[in-house]
Amino acid sequence: MKLTIERSALLKSLGHVQSVVEKRNTIPILSNVRLDAGEDDKLHLTATDMDLAVIEAAPANVAQTGATTTSAHMLYDIVRKLAEGAEVELSLIEDGGKLEIRSGRSRFTLTCLPVEDFPVMAEGDLGHRFALSAADLRRLIDKTGFAISTEETRYYLNGIYVHVAGDEGAQCLRAVATDGHRLARVDTALPAGAENIPGVIVPRKTVNELRKLIEESDGEVMVALSDSKVRFALDGAILTSKLIDGSFPDYERVIPSANDKIMTVDNKAFTQAVDRVSTISTEKSRAIKITIEDSQMTLSATSPDAGAATEELEAKYNLEKIEIGFNSRYVLDMAKQIAGETIEFRLADSASPTLVRDSEDEDAVYVIMPMRV
Repeated sequence: MKLTIERSALLKSLGHVQSVVEKRNTIPILSNVRLDAGEDDKLHLTATDMDLAVIEAAPANVAQTGATTTSAHMLYDIVRKLAEGAEVELSLIEDGGKLEIRSGRSRFTLTCLPVEDFPVMAEGDLGHRFALSAADLRRLIDKTGFAISTEETRYYLNGIYVHVAGDEGAQCLRAVATDGHRLARVDTALPAGAENIPGVIVPRKTVNELRKLIEESDGEVMVALSDSKVRFALDGAILTSKLIDGSFPDYERVIPSANDKIMTVDNKAFTQAVDRVSTISTEKSRAIKITIEDSQMTLSATSPDAGAATEELEAKYNLEKIEIGFNSRYVLDMAKQIAGETIEFRLADSASPTLVRDSEDEDAVYVIMPMRV
């Protein structure tokens, strides 16, 4: 194997695939990236953790085809530290036992493991196929991903639940995530071919890696899935992943429908005020109290060690006074996804779930649980 490739192209592809590789691996081959120099004048890079696999192609000048595997993180660090605009030459030496990297006056040799030992992730039959724009996929991920649970015991909440929702003739593709403290639900138009897909839970790590892949993409993402696997293909990259084997809870039960106290506030002013006031709250609870009376909202936080903070804001509200407490980090995470200038809170009382709506996105619904303060 011998090829020349631009540093920027190699770095971009390595950045996508190396983050799949776990830092600590008991199986040495799983620490490696597979490099395939093909006759199509491209370098194909593959990384896997056995649950998730990413393949990405980068344009290269291939002098001799071949394949090898070497340390993903080590190669990434080397390429990252090379000069911008540099040409990188990769070649196998010592009968394939070493990979030589040359760039300018720099020369590195990395040990390799046999390509035959590199695991191939079987896809199985992915019977459902449809296309989704990268913009729609980014929106679904961004507006729900923050609510994915990190609690490993409730593994069925460790991802985004994607399914078809609605009645015949008015169906949509829906993404839902919840960690038991907050919930995010977002709809988008149902793509052709997705009408009969099973409800699937896409794991948190897969969601994060997919989000990196589609960061700069404007095209379509081809999605293929079964009950147990999903594959996303775009711009010369393919991500294949196992799905979470579990049942997502009936999320509709926790979305309140009878909250009659509606309060509207400027999103930017509210977000900045929450951020300022929460500075004083304790690291563990991050609790802030919101008091709403007439057209005024008062945000407050107290800490036995640090002191107290209050800030007043104008709000649109004309019902009886209400006091409610929230985790400030949860509020800020949610407010970041609000596209409109105003944020609407629909409240019942200080102990019931609060519904939050975006003035510019009717297809996004958020629920946040109150806390005692």
